[in-house]
Amino acid sequence: MSTNAVHICNLLYRYAECLDGGQLVEAAELFRHARIKVQNQEIFLDHAALLGIWQQRIKIYPCGTPRTRHLISNPIIDINETAGTATVRSCYTVLQATDTLPLQPIAAGRYVDEFERVDGVWRFSFRDYSHLDMIGDLRWHLLA
Repeated sequence: MSTNAVHICNLLYRYAECLDGGQLVEAAELFRHARIKVQNQEIFLDHAALLGIWQQRIKIYPCGTPRTRHLISNPIIDINETAGTATVRSCYTVLQATDTLPLQPIAAGRYVDEFERVDGVWRFSFRDYSHLDMIGDLRWHLLA
């Protein structure tokens, strides 16, 4: 894997690490320069609006986390070295376990991301959140 691909994958994995650690502000900050598509609409959010949605909807437990594990897999990375851009299609599976919920998958889908390299550093420039393919028991994960 090229160095650029490693840097891009690390952004995907850092996002998951932040969410699972209850670090919603840090996770949203990864999208500071990105347009974010939610649902199947042509409405784009910025990172602040995304953070607001997470803060309103994600249940944070006394341990400070949502008691989840986001697994990001199968990244297909297309890098345009000349333009300093990349597109990535990947899969995600969200696992959760609480005191009352045994470990189980609660959601699965796909991310479609775009990245840009600015001053030698890769960052998100777009994320499509509209590809939620499978939904499990979200009662212990979402507030509403």
